[in-house]
Amino acid sequence: MTFGLGALRGTGGVVDHRLARRHLINEYRRGRLRQDQVCDAHPELIRAAKNLGAEATGDCPICSERGLRLVTYVFGPRLPAHGRCVSTAKELNALNARTEELTAYVVEACVDCRWHHLLRVLPVGRGGQRRVAATS
Repeated sequence: MTFGLGALRGTGGVVDHRLARRHLINEYRRGRLRQDQVCDAHPELIRAAKNLGAEATGDCPICSERGLRLVTYVFGPRLPAHGRCVSTAKELNALNARTEELTAYVVEACVDCRWHHLLRVLPVGRGGQRRVAATS
């Protein structure tokens, strides 16, 4: 059996970045990385986390404060080049109903120490054939 490029299109799997996150946190805790090396979120990400982000279930893995938020950005055709920050499940459902293939990126960001990490990459769109939760 052979696979061509067409066989890969539209598979749209979820990419989970928990192992990379765990490795980075462990390197920080071992003293191999300084806090300023891991807590360097862009000011726009922190603004989005403060104003639009959903509260995460746990504390920040770096500063142990409750300021950890989840922010979802969606990229794809007919969306701004910088993506669209999604703040409600209704908004995400509307994007999911679109026929284009879109991609959602769920990022955690701490509004206290500016830690951030990409958690998941999810497929969105294709007329509701795919279903993703807002920022869970």
